[in-house]
Amino acid sequence: MIDNRIAPFQGCYTGVVHDVMRAMGLRNFTLPPRITPLQPEMTLCGPAFTIEGRMDEAADPHETLLAWTGLLSKCKPGHIWTAQPHTHSLAQMGELSAETLHAKGVLGCVLDGALRDSHFLLDLGFPSWRTHHTPKDIVGQWLPTATQVDIHMDDVLIRPGDWLHGDRDGMVRVPADRLDDVIAKSTEAMQTESKVRTAIIG
Repeated sequence: MIDNRIAPFQGCYTGVVHDVMRAMGLRNFTLPPRITPLQPEMTLCGPAFTIEGRMDEAADPHETLLAWTGLLSKCKPGHIWTAQPHTHSLAQMGELSAETLHAKGVLGCVLDGALRDSHFLLDLGFPSWRTHHTPKDIVGQWLPTATQVDIHMDDVLIRPGDWLHGDRDGMVRVPADRLDDVIAKSTEAMQTESKVRTAIIG
């Protein structure tokens, strides 16, 4: 089920959300600039479904595929696939995975790692944030270690259910317990900014 707070929050610029959170005294909420959108024209906003994993070059290929399909089945509709794979050498999202998640109602993905099949993801319209691209996949080389656990992307702690909000300027993490306050203040700031702009132009 899609949270009804997503639509109004998506209308807020990430810069406004950032400034609101800074004024609230929050710290360490801006994701590292290496994580950028494949589709900068799209805003991605919603709760995080967190994933952590590790390289294992001795892993059985069948085992890695089973573990991956298990991950896909666990991710919740109305959430953002949010992964800390602890490697930049392998793609953590591609055509079949994105198609599966998109069909389930998953909102998009945020990876501290690579993706592949970018042309397909663009055609699909699956909002994807990543560090870079590579054709190498996870088969026989990577295994998940946990889902719905706290993960870090540099100094940013992302807990399960925390919200992510990103546009072409970057992405921020909103603590779940401050979400309603951040949405209200961001929406108010957007309205104030619009009135100021109108006054200046008029």
